[in-house]
Amino acid sequence: MSTQLPLRLHHYGWIVDDQEANRRFYEDVIGLPLIATWTEIEEVGGSERALSHTFYGLADGSALAFFQMADPQDQREFNTKINPTPIRHVALKVEQETQDAIRKRLAEAGYTEPSTFVVNHGYCVSLYTVDPNGLQLEFTVDHPDVENINAERLRTAHADLARWLGGDHTSNNAWRPQQPADQS
Repeated sequence: MSTQLPLRLHHYGWIVDDQEANRRFYEDVIGLPLIATWTEIEEVGGSERALSHTFYGLADGSALAFFQMADPQDQREFNTKINPTPIRHVALKVEQETQDAIRKRLAEAGYTEPSTFVVNHGYCVSLYTVDPNGLQLEFTVDHPDVENINAERLRTAHADLARWLGGDHTSNNAWRPQQPADQS
């Protein structure tokens, strides 16, 4: 077994219905710069297809990438809005100042609850929103003691998984704030 790990995320790909609406959201609202646009004719799924492929840069050199097909039938075939779920998402690590700025720009652009919200997971605090294409985004600020938290989860990862698979589904998240009991 190789111990070599991937160096970093290169890109995460998603299909969009409108590259310009997507650009306005990612560049103007979220603040990720458009760093490349590739327009190509490529074999995808056994057929030649004309497509546009845009990349929005992250600080570590990775990117979020978006495809739009020229042919409307191709676009429908690869549509990712089918069966949307908040479990399928992209989480990006940010500093508190960046999360606050994104939250402010989202509010100014009209992105409000229920599509935009904050969850304190204990080990991190996450700002969630949904882009114009149905992709759930998470902007995560780690807990100040994240190194110790991560070390603990690494130490117990296999035992925690075995416990859960064995039917013990209790939480192991001692860092998550307790929610008040429902008073109704």
